[in-house]
Amino acid sequence: MRFARFKRGLCLKTVDSCFQDLKDSRLVEETFTVDEVVDMLDGLQTVVHSEVESELINTTYTNVLLLRQLFSQAEKWYLKLQTEVSELENRELLEQVAEFEKSDFTSSNKKPSADLIKPKLAPLNEGGSELLNKTVARLQEENEKLKTRLKTIETQATAALDEKSKLQKSLKDLQVIQGDQKDFLKITNTNQDITELENKVAALKCHFEKTLNDATANQEFLEENLVTTKHDLLKVQDQLSTAQKELEKKFQQTAAYRNMKEILTKKNEQIKDLRKKLSKYEPED
Repeated sequence: MRFARFKRGLCLKTVDSCFQDLKDSRLVEETFTVDEVVDMLDGLQTVVHSEVESELINTTYTNVLLLRQLFSQAEKWYLKLQTEVSELENRELLEQVAEFEKSDFTSSNKKPSADLIKPKLAPLNEGGSELLNKTVARLQEENEKLKTRLKTIETQATAALDEKSKLQKSLKDLQVIQGDQKDFLKITNTNQDITELENKVAALKCHFEKTLNDATANQEFLEENLVTTKHDLLKVQDQLSTAQKELEKKFQQTAAYRNMKEILTKKNEQIKDLRKKLSKYEPED
């Protein structure tokens, strides 16, 4: 707004100078004919029209360059921007901007509208660092969640394997008991007892087989979930590593890093010079 205010002041000074030049160069007589007045006004109109048109064109091109910088930065960081052209003619917002300019460039005690009090934008050359920091933080948080999920799934898979082993052992024991009971029942020759025991053994066997199948299916699901989670974890770790490298590269491009590097280089050179000077005064062995 300071830049626009400065350009507007120059434009007004130029228009004023056009009128002043007309007064100094043409208004040297006391009386003028109608044709002379019309000629002077036409000439003044041409000059003022040219100056105002030139200033309007320059303002438009300046706004285009400013928007180009912002859009280039947004494209670099894959941001999606949306504009409302209708808001450019919103009289209420325009009045708020005028009030903000008035309060900012004068000694008025009026405060600008709350809608116009916004956080300042980061510099164009170093503004990506904040976005990278947020990306790294998000990836680290996602990485920790995936690690926790992986540990949980591994625990569940281990428990499912233990349960499956116990069920298999119980089924084998049941089969052994079934064989022993058949041998014993052959000796007793009691048909009713044989039928009853066989039904009980068959029911127990069916129950154990169903439980074993459920445990096997649960184990397969946990194993698939474990593989998927490991892949997601590796993907997030790779993204995190890339983001951290990009952040480090971005930091190395900042002015603070370059200044620090330049200071360290100068200090190293000074230390080398001091060592050379000191070696001249050290006694030789």
